Amino acid sequence: MAVNDYIVVGGGIIGLSTAMHLTRRFPGASVRVLEKESEVAMHQTGRNSGVIHSGIYYKPGSYKARFCQAGASSMVDFCRTHGLKYEVCGKLIVAVDESEILGLERLYERGLANGVPVERISKEEAAEIEPHLQCVAALRVKSTGITSYRAVCREYLRQIQEAGGEVCFDTRVKGIQHEGGESLVETNRGVFRTRFLINCAGLHSDRVAKRAGADPDAQIVPFRGEYFELAPSKRGLVKHLIYPVPNPQFPFLGVHFTRIIDGSVHAGPNAVLAFAREGYFKSQINIRDLTETLTFPGFWKLAMRHMDEGFKEMVRSVSKAAFTKSLQRLIPSVESDDLVPCKSGIRAQALTRDGGLVDDFLIIEGERTMHVCNAPSPAATASLEIGKEIVSRVIK
Repeated sequence: MAVNDYIVVGGGIIGLSTAMHLTRRFPGASVRVLEKESEVAMHQTGRNSGVIHSGIYYKPGSYKARFCQAGASSMVDFCRTHGLKYEVCGKLIVAVDESEILGLERLYERGLANGVPVERISKEEAAEIEPHLQCVAALRVKSTGITSYRAVCREYLRQIQEAGGEVCFDTRVKGIQHEGGESLVETNRGVFRTRFLINCAGLHSDRVAKRAGADPDAQIVPFRGEYFELAPSKRGLVKHLIYPVPNPQFPFLGVHFTRIIDGSVHAGPNAVLAFAREGYFKSQINIRDLTETLTFPGFWKLAMRHMDEGFKEMVRSVSKAAFTKSLQRLIPSVESDDLVPCKSGIRAQALTRDGGLVDDFLIIEGERTMHVCNAPSPAATASLEIGKEIVSRVIK
């Protein structure tokens, strides 16, 4: 049986970026990606809004802050170089009343600390940029952009294959054993051997880590992001990206408006517990996934801590009127009939047993193995930088 120099588990944006960087750093090495779906970017990557984030939200000095700022620049360069559609359209973060001014100011200071070009603007200046917006003050972040991360992944795939790497689709990892300095990866398509294993399995990264004998000390809990989009006749209500001041105690950014690279405008997300790790619809239930979540102490501690906000999210999930009302805080002229349901996404959020959110990217190193066990937003923006960082730690 041939032995691969490197096997990457997962054909999302992090796994593909990692494999691409492996082929660049180790020319001639055998690189193989194992992906359980029939094409790339079928889960978190292909279902996000395509925002190229600036890095304003993240704790200074964290992986998220460092990788996102560098990643925003490298992603724009990558899209430009390879002819991928993108736009640096800019974003407004708005305070809708005086109670949010302090939070806006804190965000401004954090942006400066992270080296993000950010400016304070008045409500009059904001109205010139977004005429339908309601606010008392805002921050303008001109470096925020949009692209299609599915298109980015397809270009990563092309470069991997052009460099001699292989991507095996419809290949599900079932078990991992270690033998004589090698890892044996059991799949539905046979056993693959490798000298170095890198786990980028996203929604299933904690499980793959455990199969390889690693302890991530955290568990993935899936949250579904539910979106509407503006009817085509109403897209003119939003010209850029519009975000509220986020609640610093809550792990999500709040309902916002996002222009998509295809010209549509998404509104959301509403964030609720998913009853399956790939539960993109409310009706989807996976007994194993749900049981793991409901028997994990960290979930209940998180739920109790954020009970009020969690209840609001659940109300918006079942009430279009409540969802519309939350959007009207930003753009009062939006009506319920202007909103059309669109695809949902799942955020793979790692939680610790004490209910703490793993707030940064989590990369666990083992003996000739590496596991990316938490890579939520802004992982797509930062994918080139994350892939480069992973490969810099790899043993040849």
